[in-house]
Amino acid sequence: MDMEKPVILSIRAVQRPVGGEDDVMELMTQGTLGAQEDGYTLRYEESELTGLEGTTTTFRVQKDKITLHREGTLNSEMVFQKGLRHISLYDTPYGGLTLQVQTRTAKADLDQSGGDLEIRYTLDVEDQRLGENFFQIHVSEPQTGGLGQQTTL
Repeated sequence: MDMEKPVILSIRAVQRPVGGEDDVMELMTQGTLGAQEDGYTLRYEESELTGLEGTTTTFRVQKDKITLHREGTLNSEMVFQKGLRHISLYDTPYGGLTLQVQTRTAKADLDQSGGDLEIRYTLDVEDQRLGENFFQIHVSEPQTGGLGQQTTL
């Protein structure tokens, strides 16, 4: 049942630092949607637009949790389960950091033709609160013609 198909991802990410103003990033990119026995995977290549060029990002969506896995220039894994705190390592070319993720919302409404993913969480790095982050991803089937690369909206 492990099948992947090309999709278009419309991603909106908001970072709200403690005491700061929202940093909003919106982009559209090509990716893949994979169906598995226990859920779905979304995968796409990062670019200069996100500052993570050379990194592959994968969201693994299961009934009770969403896992964000990045591999390449940057390596990390973050687990999102509503109401729970997860600790993970954020490995960069400059060294590793300990991340603590407290999930407020982790919702997914996906099927074989696409759907929506929403994650809202607070982020602490090395026991220091950075702020709150919010992801919204809309997954759709590509129109004929498709997108060649990531574009900002």
